[in-house]
Amino acid sequence: MTAQLALDCRCELGEGPIWDSRIGRLLFVDIDGHTIHSWAPVGGAHDTFDCGEYVSAIALAAAGGYLVTLQHDVAWFDPRTGIGERPVRVEADRADTRFNDGYVDPRGRFWAGTMSLVRKPEQGALYCIEMGAGPHVTKMIDRVGTSNGIDWSPDGRSMYYVDTALRRIDVFDFDAESGAIANRRTLVAIPEREGKPDGLIVDEEGLLWVALWQGSAVRRYDEQGRMVRQIDLPLSCPTKCAFGGANLDELYITSARTILTTPEAREREPHAGSVFVARPGVRGRQPHRAG
Repeated sequence: MTAQLALDCRCELGEGPIWDSRIGRLLFVDIDGHTIHSWAPVGGAHDTFDCGEYVSAIALAAAGGYLVTLQHDVAWFDPRTGIGERPVRVEADRADTRFNDGYVDPRGRFWAGTMSLVRKPEQGALYCIEMGAGPHVTKMIDRVGTSNGIDWSPDGRSMYYVDTALRRIDVFDFDAESGAIANRRTLVAIPEREGKPDGLIVDEEGLLWVALWQGSAVRRYDEQGRMVRQIDLPLSCPTKCAFGGANLDELYITSARTILTTPEAREREPHAGSVFVARPGVRGRQPHRAG
């Protein structure tokens, strides 16, 4: 299966796509470009918002609007007014780390992880953020390389997680009521020659879609860790997927060109950093909303 170019936006580090059915738009970020993108596949409207610093993940908020992760902050975002209050701050004393990927669990908790900006090993962490009265922040995993894709099984009993530095998709037992995780084990190990696991989502059938950084592909794995589908892409670094469209049957894929450091390399991958779309014959799920 292949994907087609959907939006020729050429981000430096496109990431974090999420479908907002309230407005029929795909939102995603350019981490290195410090921008949030909002794009309507129907009609083609495309808006960008300058955050003035790293912005890495977006979550739909139950009360309306969005939560976004900046370098060290979780902030409210409104497309009409921009970045608002910043109720959560982590690793404020660490100029060499930043937030990376994040997603919302079935009970509305926002899970977001960090990574090193200077490629030091095990400098990141994964946090669980409850935005109710408080808010309340709990460090769930320490000594993380690059905290990346995270999602939950449809029954809410398993949590899937990628630390890109380990080249693995891991699975935890998950207690939806308390948010506790336990019994970490490897579901999929990606050989070095096949790329590095990046962003991850789970479809309505409970199967996983993971983007392979430097692997030129997105793969679908079943609950036993067996690969059942691959989407090939005309670029080195896909980053993450999101199901969207009116029926949640369109798979949008963000990508990056930040590692293409010469004009020749960028000429070989002219649409790196853009958004691609595939129609894999399976539907996604509505993203959970934080709060």
